[in-house]
Parts: sequence; structure tokens; C-alpha cells
Amino acid sequence: MNTQHVYDVDAPKKPVSVSANSDLIHHAKRAGINLSKTFEEAVASKLRATLEETWLAENKGAIDAYNERIEKTGVFAAKRRRF
Repeated sequence: MNTQHVYDVDAPKKPVSVSANSDLIHHAKRAGINLSKTFEEAVASKLRATLEETWLAENKGAIDAYNERIEKTGVFAAKRRRF
């Protein structure tokens, strides 16, 4: 699967300090969950969602105009399609 990254995956690691429920951390470690990897995946997922929301908001006018045009005039060569 070709995953597109919204950040440089080869950038060096940087230690960060986060606070979390101690019992949650205890159980996660006992279950063998890699907390650093899980943290990176969660932050990347949230970043992707935030960037997508921002892009959609910034382009709402163009998207609405395009959809309105398609609704009125149809898609290019629609009469020639065989499906």
C-alpha cells in the first residue's frame, strides 16, 4: 500500500513529554504496545484529518461552483458514454 505522508518520515526523532493516565500506560506496556509508534500514528492521523478539513474549507467555494455546474450541464461527453 502506498501511503502518503504529510510530514518527513525520515526526520530525526525528538523526545517529547506527554501526560497520560498511568493505568492506561501500565496496561498498554503489559500488552506490548509500542507507545512511541502509537503516538506518532495517532498524531499523523489527526494531522491528516485537520489538513483535509482545512483544505475543504478553503476550497468550499470552488467545490460548490463545480458541483453546481455539473448539476446544470452534466459531465463532459456524458452523451458519448457507454455505461
